[in-house]
Amino acid sequence: MQFSGKGPLVAGVLAAIGASVCCVGPLVLLALGIGGSWVSSLTAMDPYRPVFIGLTLLFLGLAFRKLYLVPRACTPGTACAEPRTLERQRLVFWVVAALLLGLLAVPWLAPLFY
Repeated sequence: MQFSGKGPLVAGVLAAIGASVCCVGPLVLLALGIGGSWVSSLTAMDPYRPVFIGLTLLFLGLAFRKLYLVPRACTPGTACAEPRTLERQRLVFWVVAALLLGLLAVPWLAPLFY
């Protein structure tokens, strides 16, 4: 399986959103002032949460592998041959990974806030 570009990172973001939609969705609605007893019934995606968590971790692992373990094959003079490009990609990876792991932790941390 070969991924190119930002594919694994984008897929990880989408999987994390899918994993947290059951819990973050109602919190966002409540924060916007939209409430009611029906908000608590927005947990239809909850049974699929472990699958989405697994996909998120898989795609984050693939992105890590691409950035740190696989040697880069770049022709001289291209953007990917510059060291600053790799540094930026790694910085973006760690920022996105921290946000995704925080998003995945919302169901466990949410009870601390209410």
